[in-house]
Amino acid sequence: MPTRYRSPDEDSARWLDFAFRAGDIVISTRSKSGTTWMQMICALLVFQTPELPAPLPVLSPWLDWLITPRDEVYAALAAQAHRRFIKTHTPLDGLPLDPRVTYVVVARHPLDLAVSLYHQGANLDRDRLRELIGRPHAAATAPERVPLHDWLTAWIGRDVEPVEALDSLPGVLWHLSDAWARRHDDNVLLVRFADLLDDLAGQMRRIADRLAITVPGPAWSALVDAATFEQMRIRAADVVPDPAGVLKDRTAFFRTGRAGLWQAVLTDAEHRRYAARAATLAPPDLLAWLHGSHPGRA
Repeated sequence: MPTRYRSPDEDSARWLDFAFRAGDIVISTRSKSGTTWMQMICALLVFQTPELPAPLPVLSPWLDWLITPRDEVYAALAAQAHRRFIKTHTPLDGLPLDPRVTYVVVARHPLDLAVSLYHQGANLDRDRLRELIGRPHAAATAPERVPLHDWLTAWIGRDVEPVEALDSLPGVLWHLSDAWARRHDDNVLLVRFADLLDDLAGQMRRIADRLAITVPGPAWSALVDAATFEQMRIRAADVVPDPAGVLKDRTAFFRTGRAGLWQAVLTDAEHRRYAARAATLAPPDLLAWLHGSHPGRA
């Protein structure tokens, strides 16, 4: 039985009765690890044109998000005639694993993920989110926001079970460790965020090969261009996953996409603390791969 992962707005149990089809693609990532980027890449490969037939969140629903009723998501996916590619933030051990399905896991340096998560927090309309999940509004005066440095050092040291907080450092490294242990399975594909930054065209070809998708040569340059951060930011109204209006600014969703921004925040000693903590949470070969092409202290 898959592990059940729940948060105020997600429940992995919504996957249990889902009817998979041969060829389905499940995109399993941690928050701010390239989820929307991988959804866009899959959309471009499946439709083979930058002119997508519908907004990206419609083409690739977030199945375990509680904001949209489960039966509504199921019906929308059942009605799709194209090859389906579905979003989740659930680790693979929380999903039904079907040999006919390809599971794509995107891995980002945890400190870059955390910096993006911090900035994403400022872009969320918390009152709107509480309204959608049926929780009371917060006090009229919100507490002052913790500075990034203090937030990031606390994030590194937070001691919590992954199942209780998947966007914590233990949760991030559990998600990736579980996928890493399955990396030799024929239907599991690990993609490193840093490799997408370094060689988007090459990684898109690799992904297409693993998905058994053939793209005519003349179409490649347009597809790769459409998958860049710059183009996705321009098309934010159709790309950003915000059907319920919980973001203050959709264009801010694609903040920079760069690697290594944490280096301006942490001291060498604080980074060593991160490395020591990570070493207790994930196998060394995964950490070497995860940090391998990261600039600076890695």
